[in-house]
Amino acid sequence: MNTDVTIIGAGLGGLTLARVLHIHGIPATVYEAESSPTARSQGGMLDIHDYDGQLALQAADVMDEFHGLILEGRQAMRFLDREGTVLFEKADDGTGGRPEVQRGELRQMLLDSLPADTVRWGHKVSGTRSLGEGRHEVTFAGGGTVATDLLVGADGAWSRVRPLLSTATPEYTGKSVVETYLYDADTRHPAAAKTVGGGAMIALTPDREIFAHRERGDTLHAYVGLSEPLEWFAAIDFTDAAAATARIAREFEGWAPELTALITDGDTPPVLRPLYALPIEHRWDRVPGVTLVGDAAHLAAPNGEGANLAMLDGAELGQALATHPDDVEAAFTAYERAMFPRSAEAATFEGAEAHRTDSDTNTVHDLIAAFTRHEQSP
Repeated sequence: MNTDVTIIGAGLGGLTLARVLHIHGIPATVYEAESSPTARSQGGMLDIHDYDGQLALQAADVMDEFHGLILEGRQAMRFLDREGTVLFEKADDGTGGRPEVQRGELRQMLLDSLPADTVRWGHKVSGTRSLGEGRHEVTFAGGGTVATDLLVGADGAWSRVRPLLSTATPEYTGKSVVETYLYDADTRHPAAAKTVGGGAMIALTPDREIFAHRERGDTLHAYVGLSEPLEWFAAIDFTDAAAATARIAREFEGWAPELTALITDGDTPPVLRPLYALPIEHRWDRVPGVTLVGDAAHLAAPNGEGANLAMLDGAELGQALATHPDDVEAAFTAYERAMFPRSAEAATFEGAEAHRTDSDTNTVHDLIAAFTRHEQSP
């Protein structure tokens, strides 16, 4: 294949695609809105599954590098009630199939596996349009355009490429999370550190939850979930960190202090992150010359599968293009035929349903039951 593949977005899905194409000698250019790889924080921990994310990394031939990023012990998981009582705990015995890594380090690993000129930083897309006969034009906010015969949108939730294929837009799930960090936790926040343990911890009620993970460098990264409409959060001034923290903490009155410390003792200002999703069965009719990977294709409420699916999308699309170098439409069709049902299934598996806290019937016991069934499944 001599056609240069144009990829919009240098996230995990777009970079995995670029890497697999590179292995097969297919040229690709990635356009990324961020000004550099370190322009913003790349998020927290990711568990990379042996049945999807690791398959993608194998296809990208970076498993040795991946193994060097794994944080030992972080697969440990514990579930607590609001009083801080441990209801269920699973240690990391080294045999689990979901090793944990830092998202930013995983992204950098993929960047390092590509030729230096693959990613064009500071190229924010402002629009796309069809030129006919399978060609498309991408317009950048800073000026300039690029025309391409093969366009892939790997540009996330608010994809500028998606409108070429679908009229669907993400809708609010009814839940938001407030993100906090506690640094040097064992010495500066010992009660919270002991509660979180060596891996991940979750405590929830039907419409409130606290999830925390121990990251590299003795850092606790917490996500405080609340099922409230967007208007409820709009009434909170998050530019006033102290007031916002106090307001969120009030919603957890009566919870154990070692849990609420993950809210009140944060070393960074609280950051609001509303959660959006595309329709679970989101799909489109084949449009020549363009397709989507990752959240651009199947944005879902967080369930542990998003990054893994994005990388698998990228790997399988790259492999399909290598298999059908002279028939792009055959490659896109084969990729989408597998991707559509896979993403729908991932959004509806019982662990994902149990993780939602917007139902009066969802409790920590439901989540424990779903977690143990999922762990025991082949």
